[in-house]
Amino acid sequence: MSRTRIVIAGATGRMGQAAIRAVAESTDMILSGALVRPGHPDLGADAGVLATGTALGVALTDDPLPPIAQAQALIDFTAPAVSVALAALAAQARIVHVMGTTGFSAGDETKIRAAARHAVIVKSGNMSLGVNLLAALVKQAAKALPHFDVEIVEMHHRKKVDAPSGTALLLGHAAAEGRGVALADKSVRARDGHMGAREDGAIGFASLRGGTVVGEHEVVLAGPNERLKLAHVAEDRAIFANGALAAARWGAGKKPGLYSMADVLGV
Repeated sequence: MSRTRIVIAGATGRMGQAAIRAVAESTDMILSGALVRPGHPDLGADAGVLATGTALGVALTDDPLPPIAQAQALIDFTAPAVSVALAALAAQARIVHVMGTTGFSAGDETKIRAAARHAVIVKSGNMSLGVNLLAALVKQAAKALPHFDVEIVEMHHRKKVDAPSGTALLLGHAAAEGRGVALADKSVRARDGHMGAREDGAIGFASLRGGTVVGEHEVVLAGPNERLKLAHVAEDRAIFANGALAAARWGAGKKPGLYSMADVLGV
């Protein structure tokens, strides 16, 4: 059986390199393209040598058209503007687009939904199978405990640029969905000074940054005289890469649409 041809976007980034290693270690996939930003200093270098130390015969390129035209799936951990542009190309090529990018604007989301009319797009703020199962548990807990206060605490490495993290927002949306409300109406992102008592139904976020932390998330549901804590600790970026590969496998043969890792897991 032929192996699935995979293109990795952001191929020299932390997640891009983790994804290349995961593809290289798989038995059913093969790296067929590795994308980097225009003018990248490593253009033309072998993507495998940079990620694994072993040549894979795939040169880094800043031209996404030829690799995407020949691929069956695209794995993308980049930036919002890049992911939106790649979604349009994936739609033209009718391939699976696994999107792990975070920080999208409302306008970006509209363009992604438009691309999903022609491509299978699996989009998630976190590709970890464990985190997405956690989100399902958070939704269930928030629904079962409607009067408990919800607080989400996350910590990442010092170089992370967005806050709250995409995963924290994923968990926030899960809690809001469990209660039948919109996260935008209940989200509290910052507390400083004399703010008064906590509003009923608020979903609070706290973001910590420092060191080399891959990712830690804790959802606290605090009620009268008791607290429930649901947490996930990422120890290696390989969990996100392996989840992305699982999403690419799942997306093969599916009808065009915008999907999530909850769909992949069936939860």
